[in-house]
Amino acid sequence: MTDFRGKTAVVTGGAGGIGQALGRCFGRAGMNVVLADVLAEPLQEAVRTLADEGIEATGVVTDVTDWASVEALANAALDRFGAVHVVCNNAGTGAVSEGYLWEHDLADWRWGIDVNVLGVVHGIKAFVPILLEQGEGHVVNTCSGNGGFAPIARGAMGGPATAVYPMTKAAVLCLTESLYTHLQMTGTGVRAHVLFPGGFLNTGIWESWRHRPDRYAATQQRRTPETTLAGVVDRFEAAGAHVEFTSLDTVAELVIDGIAADRFWMMGPPTPADQVVSAKAASILGRGEPNYLVDVLGQHAKNASEEGGTP
Repeated sequence: MTDFRGKTAVVTGGAGGIGQALGRCFGRAGMNVVLADVLAEPLQEAVRTLADEGIEATGVVTDVTDWASVEALANAALDRFGAVHVVCNNAGTGAVSEGYLWEHDLADWRWGIDVNVLGVVHGIKAFVPILLEQGEGHVVNTCSGNGGFAPIARGAMGGPATAVYPMTKAAVLCLTESLYTHLQMTGTGVRAHVLFPGGFLNTGIWESWRHRPDRYAATQQRRTPETTLAGVVDRFEAAGAHVEFTSLDTVAELVIDGIAADRFWMMGPPTPADQVVSAKAASILGRGEPNYLVDVLGQHAKNASEEGGTP
């Protein structure tokens, strides 16, 4: 797809962050935009912001953990615009767990898996048949180097990093690779892509706990305060790692350019974080220890902006 004018894009997690930036980028390229999010008021504001730019946009309150809700999103997009050409499975929740993996609250696991993994599965199941019937379209799944490359070992606040988030993002990469293969086998023009935003992002995912649904309420008493973006930045700065945020518009442009170039790996230019991939491959091929695991405030503190970009 090189001509985006008049086409339609659906973006989950569209009320803010990467999702809203994607909607804006698609709209400026001439597309109709359907933003989906579980947060009704921020979603309405995001749609108004796009409309003020003259972008044809609508918002659909959607809970990606609920199959019926995602199915309704697909129907709403078709009812409004008659077709869907780009689907961005972008909705995600960040780290809320504390302590070691075996200490993580089971409710944290369920929430992370339901949003970050089943949310993508639901998006694929609801929209890919539509794209296949059209014979064209693109599915873009948002991943992360934290999991997609390798799990971060020590977290931004100094203790062991949560295992929930990187596990779900590793699953997203595997899902997208499988989707790519399955689509290729059908001979369709529908394409699959994986987005690695990269960098340090100023988004609400750092503070996902503020919007935690009651059905995923924690069952364990926290021992430490909830993570805040300001707290994470302060800790990086105290460790001598200056934080520079990656522009969300730059991330969105990776997607537009990646679709136009039919690029599976939607990533920015090489960074020191890419060395993790090489080190991991060497460890596997050499049957060695996983010495590629990243300590964002230790060995790799100088590269914090590249390697600590997601919770």
